[in-house]
Amino acid sequence: MSFVLFPLGILFVPAGRRRKYFTAVVHYSWKLFTVIIQKAGCVRVTFTGDFENIKGKIIAASHPSFIDIVLLIGKIPNSVCIAKQGLLKNPIMRNIVKNAYIVNGGDTEQFIKDAKSFLDDGFNVVIFPTGTRTKKGEDIKIHKGAAQLAIASNIDIIPVKIDCDYDFLQKNKSMLDAGEHIVNYTLEIQPVIRVKDFENLNLTDIKLRNHISERIKISIN
Repeated sequence: MSFVLFPLGILFVPAGRRRKYFTAVVHYSWKLFTVIIQKAGCVRVTFTGDFENIKGKIIAASHPSFIDIVLLIGKIPNSVCIAKQGLLKNPIMRNIVKNAYIVNGGDTEQFIKDAKSFLDDGFNVVIFPTGTRTKKGEDIKIHKGAAQLAIASNIDIIPVKIDCDYDFLQKNKSMLDAGEHIVNYTLEIQPVIRVKDFENLNLTDIKLRNHISERIKISIN
């Protein structure tokens, strides 16, 4: 992707169509990867909900393992996700991140501006509101980015609960430690969090953000 497909896109795809091209490359590549690891007997993935027809929404997902984003974007077309600015220094990931991700450099206004641009074009924005991978049973902390973006763009949030039955590719765990059995993943769409549902509460921006963040926490935990 980084050294062949993305450079070809920059050379031959018109500027106005590159977002569509880049996100399609990532989507179909990760969809193929998901098929391969299931056929190889590494994992079994179950999706519950209408993932394929999500359009122009904020997707807030739990984050138990390293490949969560691969499974999500491989299933949901026209989607982008948030990436750390440090990945721009990674020679393998740089082209992908620069063209098909939203880089979060710590500037909230710029993050919202970039994310709204994708949402306005009909793309989905995938956010892991915990910010990092989490362990089963721990009390998760929700960052406010998803709620801030929902309020600023007036776009609904679709929570997705991701679970796996084995501590697979989790934080502080060796990538080689996959165990000897098939790892079962479940990805389930939870009830939509609609910004308009909070309109009659007459909340300040901070309280509104906190209410939405708490609803996200309940939905994905």
